[in-house]
Amino acid sequence: MSLGPPRGYSISDRKKSVAEEPVTSVLTGSEVPVYTRELTADEEVLAALGYKPEFKREFSLWTTFCVSFAVLGLLPSFASTLYYGMGYAGTPGMVWGWLIAMVFIQCVAMSMAELCSSMPTSGGLYYASAVLAPPGYGPLAAWVTGWSNWLGQVTGAPSVDYALAAMILAAASINDPAYTPQPYETFLLTAFIMLIHGCISSMPTKWIANFNSVGSSINIVGLFIVIVMIPAGTNRTDQGLPRFTPSSQVWGDIYDGTDFPAGIAILMSFVAVIWTMSGYDAPFHLSEECSNANIASPRAIVLTSGVGGSFGWFLQLVVAYTVVDIPSVIDSDLGQPWAAYLLQVMPQKTALAILGLTIICAFSMGQGCMVAASRVTFAYARDGCFPCSWWISRVNQRTHTPVNAVWFNTTIGIAMTLLIFGGTVAIGAIFSIAAVAAFVAFTIPIFIRVFFVGNRFRPGPWNLGRASMPIGALACGFVALMVPILCLPSVRGADLNASLMNWTCLVYGLPMSFAIIWWIADAHKWFKGPKVNIEHMMLGREGNVLEGKAAGESSGDEGSLNKETREMGDKKAGELA
Repeated sequence: MSLGPPRGYSISDRKKSVAEEPVTSVLTGSEVPVYTRELTADEEVLAALGYKPEFKREFSLWTTFCVSFAVLGLLPSFASTLYYGMGYAGTPGMVWGWLIAMVFIQCVAMSMAELCSSMPTSGGLYYASAVLAPPGYGPLAAWVTGWSNWLGQVTGAPSVDYALAAMILAAASINDPAYTPQPYETFLLTAFIMLIHGCISSMPTKWIANFNSVGSSINIVGLFIVIVMIPAGTNRTDQGLPRFTPSSQVWGDIYDGTDFPAGIAILMSFVAVIWTMSGYDAPFHLSEECSNANIASPRAIVLTSGVGGSFGWFLQLVVAYTVVDIPSVIDSDLGQPWAAYLLQVMPQKTALAILGLTIICAFSMGQGCMVAASRVTFAYARDGCFPCSWWISRVNQRTHTPVNAVWFNTTIGIAMTLLIFGGTVAIGAIFSIAAVAAFVAFTIPIFIRVFFVGNRFRPGPWNLGRASMPIGALACGFVALMVPILCLPSVRGADLNASLMNWTCLVYGLPMSFAIIWWIADAHKWFKGPKVNIEHMMLGREGNVLEGKAAGESSGDEGSLNKETREMGDKKAGELA
């Protein structure tokens, strides 16, 4: 139901137009949001972006950071992607690769934070692309960004939960060497974990915030424990080895894990850090549930990336200086390189204790991924991007959370884990697709902001100032280089076959091709970008109140407001006062 203007409403009752708020909006600067009750400062900013408040703002800077840090899940993320970080280029790929990649990833994070401060809405990157794109291209930019971001988000929870299930079964195999996990066992355990995460993500916002606060605290404490325990408790000396590998070997001996030159192999190892660090956008999508959102949310983005990158590198150093034999870690019968590494450098009981701590952290990470993905799905469904968007975008009246979006994602995630039956290479594609899809979506609005917008962008209270353009250009250049690198297989020529092929191009390309074909064939006729769902009037035209429609409502043109409002997606911020 839309918010109607009170009887006798006068423009004097509402002093701020869109142009007076620190936002870059789909509405024009001369428009004034209309509502029947007092709004908080956060709600006024959201109204200026064209949306009415639907969530309780019970996330703070700390709890928002907790969710995004839980989504990063440094310890379980490292455990899940050790195969790539260590297996492609060895220890130099881990130490040099992480350090170099983090410089550019921080550029992406800061550029995203600047957009978040100006447009703190759950639609996040999708909304930013629509508003910033050149006239006439807003809906297409939003469509491509939205679908790529959704693909990255919806693969997050299943990839984490698959790795979690693999670690649990690896622990069982360590305790009982005669036991060998079967694909159907991995699938059933992954599906069960996803159902649990779906239930938790359907709870009221405050419960979810508290759960993630605890989970993030465990992740932080667990990371510290592991960073200390491994160098303190390693049994390398019992194996006749020095306590730590010499630095010359750690930093200089590149492991020949691919058929490509050493430089390309180092770049290929970036998939580990990119996948690990792809969760710092969570504060953007939680901004409608965060207090002081246009400052707290961008700070949480930068804090997550900076803290996560720093401590992640420390963990990389610890493992790089203690690993004994890389081939035996990568090719272990346990099927989980992290478990194999722990058994290689620690006594069995200590290794199981660290593996158990990693499992607990991974559970928290998977739940954080589920929460963030559900908010993205809700935002896109609110604007009609999916079939049955009217159902997906419903907010549960008891919990005030997007429960339908949670279970929509859960169903799709469980279906994706059927790739388990295709073998390790097939299921491994969900890690690459999450990295590629997320960073493509991250970069589209940044690219538009840097090369097309000019002075049409109105910075929020958190911004980069004069550094905005060069930092954004570095972010775009990094992603443009890495997307094709992440699609390379580890072997080439006669050695390349179906079992060793990198299927990222197919797994990511097919749904994106479908989305683009859908756009050309039909979606361009009805999809006009973000849908305003709050009433607003033109400044100086008190009798002309434009009625917003909630997601799923229709006024004769697939939920569009009227001709003037439908055209706003193309006019965008170019008409800001």
